[in-house]
Amino acid sequence: MFKLSLIGSALIAVTVLIHAIGTTAWVRHLGKKYNGTLPWSGRRSMLVLINTALIVFALHTVEIVIWAAAYQALIPINELATFEEAVYFSFVTFTTLGYGDITLSAGWRLLSGIEAMNGIILVGWTTAMIFSVVQHIWRGLADNNKEQ
Repeated sequence: MFKLSLIGSALIAVTVLIHAIGTTAWVRHLGKKYNGTLPWSGRRSMLVLINTALIVFALHTVEIVIWAAAYQALIPINELATFEEAVYFSFVTFTTLGYGDITLSAGWRLLSGIEAMNGIILVGWTTAMIFSVVQHIWRGLADNNKEQ
């Protein structure tokens, strides 16, 4: 159990680092590109929202694949036979969807629980970031309407 807790903690650290680098880089990019300039157009707003969603989805996919690679490296082959199966299991676990069609044996279950907690935290982070972007857009569009 201690070994799995350490492995899970290391994977959490890696995925949080990826998310921090990715989201910080995106926010910096938005700040430089738009430099707080208002008013925002509806088209610009849509592009920012779509690109933000695609960026964070890509970050989550990388994080999920890292968990899948760890499963493939650590867990006996008979539990997750292919990398595709490991990625599928990781997606279902990270998102806490939990179909239950693939489960890990008693010796490895703790790791999937840790991944689910990691997913909850990172998806919450993503939600907060998107909410912040929407707030900025909302303010920009409201300011644009005031000026007209």
